[in-house]
Amino acid sequence: MTPYEAFGGDAFVRSLCARFYALMDVLPEAAACRAVHPPSLVRAEEKLVEYLTGWLGGPPLYTDKYGHPRLRQRHFAAPIGKAEVAGWLLCFHQAWRELAPSSAMADEILSKVDALGWHMANRD
Repeated sequence: MTPYEAFGGDAFVRSLCARFYALMDVLPEAAACRAVHPPSLVRAEEKLVEYLTGWLGGPPLYTDKYGHPRLRQRHFAAPIGKAEVAGWLLCFHQAWRELAPSSAMADEILSKVDALGWHMANRD
C-alpha cells in the first residue's frame, strides 16, 4: 500500500494542501514564505496537490501535466532562505500532524519533506 492510499488518497491530499495554505496565510512565522507567493494561492495549492499525489504514490498528476518536477530549478525565481524554508515546513508539519494519523510511515514522510524543504533553499 502506498502512502497515498494509506492516508486517504485524493481527499487526504486536498485537505492537507488546503490546510497548509490556510496556515501560510495566518501564521506569523510563515510570513517570509507567504511573501514569495502571489496574492492568490489557488494555483500553488493545485500544483502542490498534483505534486504530492504522485510523490506519495498516487497518480502522477504533476509529471503528466508538467514533466519532471525539477523542483529546485522551478523555484529559483523565488528567494528562498532559512526563514522561507522554516515557514514552509512549519505549515506543512502542522497540517500533516492535524490530518495524518500518527505512524512510522507518517514520521518517515515528514523526514523526507524536511530534507526536500531545506534542499529548496537558494539564498543564505
